[in-house]
Amino acid sequence: MQPLSKPHQISKLPAIGATLALMAMSSEVLAADAVSEQIPEPAFDSSRFDPQQAEPKWGLIIGAGAMYEPEYEGSGDFKVSPVPAVIITYGDWLTIDPRGVSVTVLDQSGFSLAGKVGYEMGRDEDDSDRLRGLGDIDFAATVGAKAAYKWEALEIYAEVDQTIDGSESLIGTFGAEYSAPVTERFLVSAGVSATVANDKHMQSYFGVTAAQSATSGLSEYKAEAGLKRVDFTASATYMVTENWLVRGEAGVGVLLGDAADSPIVEEKVQPSFMAVVGYKF
Repeated sequence: MQPLSKPHQISKLPAIGATLALMAMSSEVLAADAVSEQIPEPAFDSSRFDPQQAEPKWGLIIGAGAMYEPEYEGSGDFKVSPVPAVIITYGDWLTIDPRGVSVTVLDQSGFSLAGKVGYEMGRDEDDSDRLRGLGDIDFAATVGAKAAYKWEALEIYAEVDQTIDGSESLIGTFGAEYSAPVTERFLVSAGVSATVANDKHMQSYFGVTAAQSATSGLSEYKAEAGLKRVDFTASATYMVTENWLVRGEAGVGVLLGDAADSPIVEEKVQPSFMAVVGYKF
């Protein structure tokens, strides 16, 4: 199952993005299951093999929801944020959603490879009292790629994202996700992922320079590249009708290494909850 997690600043986007992509794909999977159970196999029709009949089709899901999440990555305080859900797809190779644009260039025998263009939200020192004096991290564009292997209901993947300007982050994510229908309308999934980041990302989001220490009161701290966090997620999607769907997702991230030891971090364990309602055209 492919791809409604600022988590990790960048990592919040994958969380939202994963939900959006799963909404699109799960609705198609559930709809296909429903049709296969209710409609008998039709008689052979040669027109089904007409190339014009096999052309990719556009898809659209529009929805909205809310997320309960930490004020910033490492915060001990929480906030409720709106989650917009507009997903445009073309066949199996193009997806446009709030994360950005993803184009699948290879999809064969379970293996897939996609290129991505998106953005990093950055961080404002006004997001929390704990961040005062640390300055802002600018919004910036990202480019990346994702490789995945899918075997039945299990997908194993690895992706990388490079921020252009802003924090100049280089982030890698490795994970696995299992998704399966419980009934023709109800689908559940669970996943685990690990995130690694370069020096620039770690220092931007978790480091404290001498100047920042003087203005914020936090201890000076140098954060270096390495394993940043591990995330666990579970979700459920229900097709209320052929077009309407609802999705709920719960996740918990655990900060590790230099990220966990940063004086900016108040809590190493970062839970989040999300609920979304969407309409599939």
